Amino acid sequence: MTKRQNLALAAMAAAALTACGSMPSGAPGARNVQIERTTYGVAHITASDYEGLAYGTAYAYAQDNVCQLAQQLVTVRGERSQYFGPAATSQLGLRVVPNAQIDLFIRGHMDDAALAKAGATASADAQMAQRGYVAGYNRYLQDTGIANLPADCKGAAWVKPMTVAELARVTEQSMILGGAGALADAILGAAPPPRTGLAEPNVTPKQAAHELARYSFNNNPQGGELGSNGWAFGRNATPDGAGVLLGNPHFPWVGVNRFWQMHLTIPGKVDVMGATTGSSPVVTIGFNKDVAWTHTVSTGKRFTLYELALDPADPTTYIVDGKPKKMVSRVVSLPVPAGSPPVQVTQYSTDWGPVLVIPRAGITWSSSTAYAIRDANTMNVRSGDAWMAMARARNVGEIRSAMANQGIPWVNTIAADRDGNALYADFSVVPDVSADMLRRCAPSARAAGLLGAAGIPVLNGSRSDCAWNKDASVASPGVMSTANMPAIVTADWVQNSNDSFWLSNPAITPSPAISPLVGVTNTPQRLRTRSAIMEIRGRLAGTDGLPGNKMGVNEVRTVLFRDRNLAAMLTVPELVTACATGNAALTPEQAEGCRVLAAWEKTNNVESRGAPLFREFWRKAKDIPNVWRVPFNPADPVNTPAGLNMADATVKAAVLKALGDAVGILRAAGYAADVPLGQAQYRDVRGTRVAIPGGDEFEGVLNKVESQGQPVLTAGGYQINYGSSYIQAVTFDARGPVAHAILTYGQGSDPASPYAYDQLPLFSGKQWQALPFHPDDVKARRIAAPLVLAY
Repeated sequence: MTKRQNLALAAMAAAALTACGSMPSGAPGARNVQIERTTYGVAHITASDYEGLAYGTAYAYAQDNVCQLAQQLVTVRGERSQYFGPAATSQLGLRVVPNAQIDLFIRGHMDDAALAKAGATASADAQMAQRGYVAGYNRYLQDTGIANLPADCKGAAWVKPMTVAELARVTEQSMILGGAGALADAILGAAPPPRTGLAEPNVTPKQAAHELARYSFNNNPQGGELGSNGWAFGRNATPDGAGVLLGNPHFPWVGVNRFWQMHLTIPGKVDVMGATTGSSPVVTIGFNKDVAWTHTVSTGKRFTLYELALDPADPTTYIVDGKPKKMVSRVVSLPVPAGSPPVQVTQYSTDWGPVLVIPRAGITWSSSTAYAIRDANTMNVRSGDAWMAMARARNVGEIRSAMANQGIPWVNTIAADRDGNALYADFSVVPDVSADMLRRCAPSARAAGLLGAAGIPVLNGSRSDCAWNKDASVASPGVMSTANMPAIVTADWVQNSNDSFWLSNPAITPSPAISPLVGVTNTPQRLRTRSAIMEIRGRLAGTDGLPGNKMGVNEVRTVLFRDRNLAAMLTVPELVTACATGNAALTPEQAEGCRVLAAWEKTNNVESRGAPLFREFWRKAKDIPNVWRVPFNPADPVNTPAGLNMADATVKAAVLKALGDAVGILRAAGYAADVPLGQAQYRDVRGTRVAIPGGDEFEGVLNKVESQGQPVLTAGGYQINYGSSYIQAVTFDARGPVAHAILTYGQGSDPASPYAYDQLPLFSGKQWQALPFHPDDVKARRIAAPLVLAY
């Protein structure tokens, strides 16, 4: 880069900062921020205020992930089509959609003036952090020069300085991940029917559930959904009475939802360590000297649909309390080269929210009916303050109080403190809709059935009294008060693996008054939930093969990485018995499959022979009608359903066919039926093949890893791109936190970065990094001299 280009970039960055009010406060260069790096590139940032912390955080994050962050900014500017082509596909949240759809949604949804007005209600510290983050990123671009960036964005025209408005868009996009953001193409697809009318589709509840699951970020049958395991143990369950926490998020290995480790310190005010996802100036999962916390994606609903009764003469007019209301239409366009046809869409909105259509789920726009979505997380600018308060918390009670502002967008919180208290709370953002309102405001029978079939709540949009309840005492009226949501503080233990609050601790009965929009009870649980409870009970009963009967920080790490496959434990014994009693009727492939699974220890360790075969077998067999011998029993939800229904001849034939087919799948991919898992599930890191332990969601392996977009094993193995990411195990001693962690994919998203997948060998070998929290430990683990930036 020439001197002139460097000066131009500096001027451009300064102009962007000044225009958006993001120049650091105080005289330029009057304050310093220090960035230290320890083993594996963990960033330790020290400053005198939140502005400086965020400045250093953004600078250090850009050192590791500048191209990823620049790409994210292209997305929230609505410019992907301009730089990468309208037909090319990219990720919007967790879904892959064409760039044109991403840009049209972003340009239609984002309201910079409204976001700025909402942002002004955040605390002074949170606003300082926003300004500091923008300035720190722009400083990195200025110091480095666009021509000197990594190959993926080197010299790219789409790499530009960030503005505060764009960072607000990044936050908004994260907040609506489980609502409008997941349904972007459904909103874009909404168009009024012809005047002649359109008949309602005949869609069964099962078909609707299958279609709507594709849009859900924690219930996707194709895999790749966000998830996690979170465990907390109180003084009655730990060896020394101090709390113990396990955090095991299951998040993407690529893209903006990757975690990044950091340690933030304002001397005398805050000292917090942990991780966050991209473009955030705060620790979202972590610990300080007194308390540790983690999050799991909750079952709470982030939105409701409203069923609209339309004017028969005009499908863009809807009726509320007998009075007509005209929808508001807006044409959203993308810039195109001169002479090219326009790329645009007309979006329609109502007082309830934007109109949307999902035809294969029966959510259509006919001459009589339409549907609108109201997202509770839109304009949620409160999350930063919630996580900043958590960072300062001294116990689980203060963690609980930190969430009283309804800022935590779509996750449960699990925490433990040094005094031996454990917390579970679902204080996430949920519409304030009670069970009574669901009954009172029921729409058509077909729409009402979507709640039971697919977990989608639909209210009657023709009545104004079906608006969400507005509790004037809460921070965001329309959002449910934390007083009406589930929370447990105990000296025993709590857990969550993405099911509802129901079995957070089966010995503790939840309140019966919790709204179904928060979660449901008496329903079958995920295998991971059942496995977690089984493992915890076994450890505390002293029957799991480990010494003693307490759950310390060492035991929690061992239990997680045992990699037991619960689906196999529940099914393989009966499958092997059936094979032995019907051996003469087996095909050669079925016989081979029986032999391999009979010898398998039913774990997903890298050396496990049989794990890939079982995965392909159970991928098909789990969906066989009546496959379980013992059906689900709400009185015994941890142990049911269970067993294979091999007494049923139809089920037995289908099960054995699935087994033979699985052997064929492995052979077609070039693998023997007894291939060890690590030979089929691995990643090449700088010329070295690193085996990856763990199993898929449907297998019930706590250490979850997935290959999104790969329906079966193929040549080249399982391409793992989701699952265990930032994993932390924390307890406390007299000195402070005792923390161990792994970031499976490392700090750097640039393939050439020395921190790209440098921690994967730790994960493969089930080893953990002891985290340096105290200043002396940080100094001892430094890998380079500190970087000091004046700002």
